[in-house]
Order: sequence, then structure tokens, then C-alpha cells
Amino acid sequence: MSKKIKIPHTYVIVFFIVVFAGILTWIIPGGAFDRETIHVNGIDREVIKSNSFHYIGNSPQTWQIFSAIFDGFVDKADIIVFILLIGGAFWIMNQTKSIDIGIYSFLRFTKKIGNNRVMHYLGVDNIIIVLIMLIFSIFGAVFGMSEETIAFTIIFIPLAIRMGYDSITGVCMCYVGAHLGFAGALLNPFTIGIAQGLSKLPLFSGIEYRLFCWVIITFTGIAYVLWYAKKVRKNPKSSCVYEEDGHWREHNSRNEETVEYHTPRVAWFVYGAIGAVLVLFSIFHPLTNLKVGLSNTIIPIIPILTGLYLVSGLLVLQKSVHFFILNLLFFTIAFLIVGVMGYQWYVMEIATLFFVMGIASGLAMNYSLNDITRYFLDGARDILSAGIIVGLAGGIIIILKNGQVIDTLLYYVASSMSDMGNYAAISIMYVIQTGINLIMPSGSAKAALTMPIMSQFSDLIGISRQATVMAFQFGDGFTNMITPTSGVLMGVLGVARIPYDKWLKWVIPFMLILIILGFVLLIPTVTMKLNGF
Repeated sequence: MSKKIKIPHTYVIVFFIVVFAGILTWIIPGGAFDRETIHVNGIDREVIKSNSFHYIGNSPQTWQIFSAIFDGFVDKADIIVFILLIGGAFWIMNQTKSIDIGIYSFLRFTKKIGNNRVMHYLGVDNIIIVLIMLIFSIFGAVFGMSEETIAFTIIFIPLAIRMGYDSITGVCMCYVGAHLGFAGALLNPFTIGIAQGLSKLPLFSGIEYRLFCWVIITFTGIAYVLWYAKKVRKNPKSSCVYEEDGHWREHNSRNEETVEYHTPRVAWFVYGAIGAVLVLFSIFHPLTNLKVGLSNTIIPIIPILTGLYLVSGLLVLQKSVHFFILNLLFFTIAFLIVGVMGYQWYVMEIATLFFVMGIASGLAMNYSLNDITRYFLDGARDILSAGIIVGLAGGIIIILKNGQVIDTLLYYVASSMSDMGNYAAISIMYVIQTGINLIMPSGSAKAALTMPIMSQFSDLIGISRQATVMAFQFGDGFTNMITPTSGVLMGVLGVARIPYDKWLKWVIPFMLILIILGFVLLIPTVTMKLNGF
């Protein structure tokens, strides 16, 4: 009887990818493009000078494959710290049982509305998945939500498990939903904004066809997830992560204990202290310039949210501190969105926001400072493996950069597109962007690397620069959900406790569908007269 093949640990898989990257630095000659700094959309960007590629001394990597792990941790330090702070903050909140109470209340509500004939026919759970994925897809398409999904993973996986699904379905609700929108990229300033700016196109032009593409991509992704979720609910053991989900099932069963609804006196002080801070914040920031694409909307959003917090907090505290803590979570998410769209917040500000939320939750529950510290450390310890995998994956990029092979690869592939038809050329561009995304998941960095070359090359072969941007958009968006060099993906999988090899098993068929869909959606960009193309 043959032995069952044992799949290597995720850490082992990623380390061997680092080794493979090191081998490439011995095979591929070193090369570089000259670069210059230009002003794009109000930000200085380093871009490639045309016709500037030249070979340079080779830099084969040897012992550096081990030092790259250290460098990867340094390079991804912001994401790693973000994960640890998020993990610690949510652990404190989880100890209060507030999220569990929120999930139970939500599911009881869905059972009630499920008695409605229309809702029963459509399936309340299906509607929930569709609405959540649609919201996150909009976030990904409008302001490029990505890193933020790590925090939401902790919320949606317990919900998915409680609904009878698995952790992959929970990840799909927020992470996959956001990256479907990221690929659609209606107004994403970090991808479309930079790519069009570097291509000297009017910002967010061609939005009509991109809107069509976003609808098709989002519909396809949601349909696939609904099909998968239905299969798992019918037979939970058909899930490739059924064993790993034992952690989440145990977590849910532990939290089914009876909860005492109460409101400690200190919760009122927490409510007042946060309210006072928000009032001061409203005084100093009475108006906020919310940016959506090229549109700027100046509204008193912070005073509005402050007023809503003061009223809602007063109401929920009269019911129980648990609902007050859920209220804190809601306003944390609201201020996260305002911060990203109005004040250009990134992982530092977002991590700080959740960190404060965790401390406030513990204080409101009348935990001692020692208890809050202990819970925070337990949470950081529990999620540490997610931070480690992010650092390991960061070493892949370090090796390729230090080996001086990224520019050489780009030059070879771009040169190979000569004498091709328009659709063949745009397809090759799409393949190139997809391939580069596997080693460089940063959309803005990849745009700065590739668009100055691709946009000029498209002029030579008679393809619209807008079509080239679309090839970049699809190539950048889809494979974010599969590349091990993505700190966000590895962070989400670490939080969800999904081994990378099992994620690959699930996501590869999905990726093939999306990549083929990308080829189909590129056809009109070279065969039809589209507005903005």
C-alpha cells in the first residue's frame, strides 16, 4: 500500500520559493533600466526612462537566501506589526464575548426574515454572502482596500463557521470580495490612478468599460463562492480545510456559554472619554475632503459620526456593555473608511485605531490593566505565525531585487512582443503583468516599473494606451489572491489558519476562470471603439 504524500508545511514551501529565486539570480544576467523621478497625481514617482536598459554585473545570491529572511522581516515590518496589533486587539474584544453575541443576534435576525417567502426562496445566507462581498468589492474598486481585510478576516470566519460554511468562505466574504473589486479598479488611485498618470491618460478615463468589467468580474466571483459555499454546507467534510477549521468550531462551541448582560460603571467613563476625544477631533476637523477617484466631496463627516456615536452609545449602554463594544467596532470601521478616503491613512494609522479599540473594549468590560495586557499578549502570540509567514514571503522579493534580475526579465519579455497582432500583443502584455505580479504584488510599484515601457510600446504597435492599462489592471488584480509574495494574502491565510498549499488547491481553479475572463474582457479593447480608448 503506497504511503500518502505528506504536503510540506507552508513555511517550507515559502522557503523553497526563496531558494528558487536565488537560483534564478545565477541563471538570468543582471540588468537595469535608468530611472527618473516625475510628479504623478500629486506624488513623486520613480519611473523607467525609455530605451535605457543595460546589462550590469551579475549578482548571484548564495548565503543571502538566509539573510533575505531577515531582510524580508525588516521590509514587511509594517504589515507584521499591523497583524500583531490587530490580533492582540481582537483577542481582548473576543474575551468580552461581544462579537459572538453580535453573530448570534445577527443569525437570529436572519432566521426571522428567512420565514419570508421571497427570502426563503432566495436563501438568506446567499443574500448575506452576496451583500458582504459586494460591499468589499466596491471598497476594493474605489479606494483599493487590501491590507484592511486582514482585520475583517477575524470577524467573518467565525460568522461563516456559525452559518455552516468553512474558513475559506469567510476569507472569500472580505478578502476575495475586496480583490475582485481591486481587479475591477473603477477609481483605485493606487493602480488605475498611477497607471493612467504614467501613461499620460486623463485620470479614470474609460470608466464606462471598466464599470462593465467590474460588474462581470464581481458577478463571476460571487457566483463561484456561492457555488462553493453551497457544496460545503451540504457536506462540511468536503472542505479541504475541515480539519483546520476545528479550531474555529471549538472557538464557537466555547462561546455558546450563557452571557450575563450588564453595564459596568466604568463603561460609561469609557463612553464619555471617547466622546470627548471625538468632539475635540470634530472641532479641529469640522470638514473632511473625501476623495473618490477625481471627485472631492467636502462634508462634516467627523462631526456627523461623533453625533451618531454619542447617541448610539447612550442607547446601547442601557442594554449591555457587549452592545457598546460592538458599537465601538462599528465606529472603528467607519473611521477607518473616513481615514483612508479623507486622510490617506495606511497600516500604521489603521493598526493604531484597532489597538485603541481593543484597549477601550477591555476597559469598558472592567478588565484590569494586567488582564488587558495578558489578553493582548495571548492574541499576539496566537497570530504570530501569520506575521512570520509574511516576513518569510518578503524574502522572495529581497532576493530578486538584490539579484538584479527583475529588470532583465521585463526587458526580455517586452522585446519578445515585436511583430505580433494587436490581440496577441495585448494578451502578452496581460501575461507579463500577471507574471510580474507573482513576484511584485505592489500595484503602484509595478505600475512605475512597467507602464512607462508598455505605454510607449503600445504606441509603436498601434494599441490604445487605455488597453495597456486594462492589461495592467487585470494582471495586477487577479493573481494577488495566489502569489506567496503578497504580505496581505499570507497575513490573511495566517489569521484564518489556512495552510498555503490548501489555499492553492482551492484557489487555482478560481484563478483559471478569472484569468480566462480577463483574456475575454481584453478583446473589446482592441476590436471595438470604446469611450476613452
